[in-house]
Amino acid sequence: MMKKFINACVGILPKPLQNIYYKYEDKWLYLFFGVLTTVVSFLTAGITKFILEKNGAGETLVSNVSTLVSWVCAVTFAYLTNRVWVFDSHASGAKEIIVETASFYGGRVFTLLVEMIMMWIGYSLIAPRLFAGNDSAMNISYWVSKIAANIVVLILNYVISKIFVFKKKDTKND
Repeated sequence: MMKKFINACVGILPKPLQNIYYKYEDKWLYLFFGVLTTVVSFLTAGITKFILEKNGAGETLVSNVSTLVSWVCAVTFAYLTNRVWVFDSHASGAKEIIVETASFYGGRVFTLLVEMIMMWIGYSLIAPRLFAGNDSAMNISYWVSKIAANIVVLILNYVISKIFVFKKKDTKND
């Protein structure tokens, strides 16, 4: 159903733009679903951050817990959308799906560590030294750190998914 919707949307574009879309379709789909995944990540991070701060949690706890909660929600959403629409996975059977899922989450664990390190440096180490006592600046620094980390993670996730998780099987000329 989503493929039909996407194809209908692309169909209204001028032919040259359609050609560009279809030439780089997996990248466009990855970008589209990556934006949606980022929305899931930011919403869940923001809700978690709000709850933790209202309960008196410090910067490090807010940074780590909000990142972990948003990661679980976003990675699950990303796996489903990447599997079905971006990379059109043909893994079937329990063993293939388990291997694919484990590879996907494994790659995401690596980029989670990258994100957590970037959040820790940006929000927990640098921001308190620059903006001590300024709650608005601390709030802005959280989101600046989150955006920067997500850009790096988005690129790393695409490369990992393309090369290691959803690699195309060798097929005879279809």
